[in-house]
Amino acid sequence: MAKESETSKRKADIKVVIIGDACVGKTTFIKRYIEGQFTENTETLGACFYLKQWGPHNIAIWDTAGEERFSGLNSFYCREASAAIVAYDITNPESFQRLHERYIPLLESAKDDCLLCVTGMKLDLEPSAKFRVPSSEAEDFSARLNFDRYKNQDRYRKPFFETSSLTGEGVNEVFEFIFKTLLTNGKPLAPQKSLVDLEKTPQPREKPACC
Repeated sequence: MAKESETSKRKADIKVVIIGDACVGKTTFIKRYIEGQFTENTETLGACFYLKQWGPHNIAIWDTAGEERFSGLNSFYCREASAAIVAYDITNPESFQRLHERYIPLLESAKDDCLLCVTGMKLDLEPSAKFRVPSSEAEDFSARLNFDRYKNQDRYRKPFFETSSLTGEGVNEVFEFIFKTLLTNGKPLAPQKSLVDLEKTPQPREKPACC
């Protein structure tokens, strides 16, 4: 039987949830970050979570279903979340409008200082889209959400991103912002000491050359 890894035994340092309509691309977004590649048409029923190691920190990332019938469960999955990625499709204004009506109330069970990152998805579809949620409108929405929670704390001002899971644009930036803000006070992650001390590693003996 395989030995359980130390990472899986440890309690997560922070919990991150992603909320928003079905089909805005939440699961694809997470998989782009975790796996580094684009995955098409993945539907989440209820919720699932991923464990991610970020330096010495253990991160739990929860992916929630976007269908209204799962709203009760989603509120449960948001419990004690340290950060929420509030996701919408930039080419679908209705998905943006529903954030405040349907999804922000789910975060009542999250931590009081839960960091809310408003994140537009499917940026790669912008050139061919008939409609486009204005960036300024989404940024103002983020500012209002976070001002209510943090008032004048500068490090939480307007966490707003536009991303593409297809190209990878902006995806890593969302997670790096969350982790740096919550775990290192906005500073880059300190270099980790290697598990192998090169000075103490025995060096292989040279073999005599053959004639």
